[in-house]
Amino acid sequence: MHHVTHALRKQVKPDKLNQIEGYYVVECKFESQFAKNPSKEMADLWEELQSVANSAPSSFTAAPGERGTIKAKASFNVSEDVAALRKAIEGIGTTEKTLIEILTHRSSSQKQAISKAYQETTKRILVNDLKSDTQGNFERVLVALARPPAVNDAKWIIKAMKGAGTDDSILIEILSSRTNKQIKELSATYSEETKKTLMQNLKSEVSGHFGKAILLLAEGARDESTNVNADQAKVDAKALYQAGEKKLGTDESKFIEILCKRSIPHLRQTILEYKNISGKTLQKSIEKEMSGNLEELLVAIVKCVMSTPAYFAEKLYKSLKGAGTDEITLTRVMVSRGEIDMLDIRAEFKKLYQNSLHKEINSDVSGNYGDSLKMICGGED
Repeated sequence: MHHVTHALRKQVKPDKLNQIEGYYVVECKFESQFAKNPSKEMADLWEELQSVANSAPSSFTAAPGERGTIKAKASFNVSEDVAALRKAIEGIGTTEKTLIEILTHRSSSQKQAISKAYQETTKRILVNDLKSDTQGNFERVLVALARPPAVNDAKWIIKAMKGAGTDDSILIEILSSRTNKQIKELSATYSEETKKTLMQNLKSEVSGHFGKAILLLAEGARDESTNVNADQAKVDAKALYQAGEKKLGTDESKFIEILCKRSIPHLRQTILEYKNISGKTLQKSIEKEMSGNLEELLVAIVKCVMSTPAYFAEKLYKSLKGAGTDEITLTRVMVSRGEIDMLDIRAEFKKLYQNSLHKEINSDVSGNYGDSLKMICGGED
């Protein structure tokens, strides 16, 4: 029998230990194995995360700002900030350092107060001034930092649905990782921006089982109860097993109904029960039974259920380590998680890749853009 690490023992309630002990490989074993064989990387990563699924910090339950690196400034003075931004933008040559400093060290609500006061004082829109004064990736990160999170999410989704075809991976990332409240807020902003509802537009963009799952998530109506009924989790795990592994062909609608509607704590328990029943992880079963965008979406939901920070750590790693840096993804993830769970993402990143996120950004991205990302990252681990 594998034993559970001391750290995990301290985190997990005694009655949960029995469920984890005995059939989960623990983190410490994984870390040494990972160091020896990095090619097993992602295949094993999510299997190993199961061992801490019940005790992982959840971005779905943490209070806003609790695990972020971008926090409210204590001695916040809106007129001082507006004056500093004006000087940086209106002076001869833009002082990028000031822009980075202010936009990475104020909370979202503080930045909205700055934007409002900036407009009242100058009769200009801060985001527009940032656009005309900076360019490229640096412009994109500053503009995203200056906007409210719901506006960013709405604009990213609008862009994903623009032109021929839809960028499913952005829809998947946003809708599988956001809370009901965040989805409701981005939907409201989407309607203001496009004069149509998100649901209306999605219906004309996505179809089939994937479309059905995306529309369910876009309702922002996932069960939010925190009580877990172990018997119900067993029932759901069995239903998933019978809809996939146990069946000739796959009943996708059963996977969609359970994964898109049930609460996060309930799904964590269901994932543990599933491994018990089937002998393999739910993620492995989904990857075997499904393909294409539906597979990508359901796997993303399972990953976010187990650990949203680990899901984003993997996204960041791939955006930094792929063929050429994927700055669009890098910017979107860093900005959208900066105020939510960047501290947890950094911890997961270090654990998974034996290197800090700060170091990876530093070696991959330079200039004002790199400086902005390092400020959001918030420190070395």
